[in-house]
Amino acid sequence: MKNYLLKQQVYKTMNLIDKVYSMFILGTEGGGYEKALSYPLGGLIFFTHDIQSKDQFKTFIKDIKNKSSAPLFLSIDQEGGRVERTENIYNGKKYLSARFAYAKGEDFLQKQTEEIAKELKDFGINLNFAPCIDVNTNPKNPIIGERAFSDNSIDVIKAEKIVSKTYLENGILPCVKHFPGHGDADTDSHLSLPVIDLPIDTMEKIHIAPFKSAINNGIKMIMAAHLHCKCFDETPIPSSLSKNALSYLRNNLDYNGIIISDDMIMKGVAAYGAIDACIMGIKAGINMFIYRNSTPETITIIESLAQKAKTDIELKNGIENSYEKICNLKIQILTY
Repeated sequence: MKNYLLKQQVYKTMNLIDKVYSMFILGTEGGGYEKALSYPLGGLIFFTHDIQSKDQFKTFIKDIKNKSSAPLFLSIDQEGGRVERTENIYNGKKYLSARFAYAKGEDFLQKQTEEIAKELKDFGINLNFAPCIDVNTNPKNPIIGERAFSDNSIDVIKAEKIVSKTYLENGILPCVKHFPGHGDADTDSHLSLPVIDLPIDTMEKIHIAPFKSAINNGIKMIMAAHLHCKCFDETPIPSSLSKNALSYLRNNLDYNGIIISDDMIMKGVAAYGAIDACIMGIKAGINMFIYRNSTPETITIIESLAQKAKTDIELKNGIENSYEKICNLKIQILTY
């Protein structure tokens, strides 16, 4: 009965604007998420400023669920180490980063992941943007570093299997990131568009291999990175907006799950303009977008996309396809 009612909630809308709202995961900063909750919003993402205490955060999520018109992905970046959003609760970091957790052994990694998953589940979170399965081959990488399990793809594959399986077993949907691999970058995609200048065979052997393994093991969500991979596109374009990169993910790796963008306010994607970047992303194969805020400008982007899709068949088809994938995953994963 619960799954039947969830299905009715998820599929109850057929309006184009509703379908576009379902493609967005928004942050709370800016306050526009409250309006968005009256639509079948894709979900919310929470950051450190949202989490002041355990009871406050649980109450906040409960209130959001009560206000929402459809089931939500309630998400977070909780990797451990320097990407840990609950640090206010513990007056500092509680969990080890991926590299150091894996270095302590597979049993430790599994137990830490289980602890993270149970804590997130207790808060009401159902989606974690983890594990990070980049292979950190560049020692000067300013953004990945210890967030990667290893500089060796075989170790990253082993660790991903443990972490993703443990999350799913404990009621948390994992999202692996950052396709096609952020490990060789020498710049931060929050600040600019990194360039990965590696041949496709090297990318496949080292950086894409963990994603291929995750897909073979049934991963449901993959985050696309804002970085320019020359093996897919000579002209600079983020992989998150690249038809070549995302078609490779679909066709060469046989991935049929959700492709979600990295945060769309990052500088690595800013040059394209907010609305045009989303249009490019949808036409390339993106199914969902993350916006770390929900300012009036963010809400305008969503509503502008719905308007443009009325006269753009390719855009509309991308929205329809994404809506179906999102609904199916919510029915499969979420419990309300």
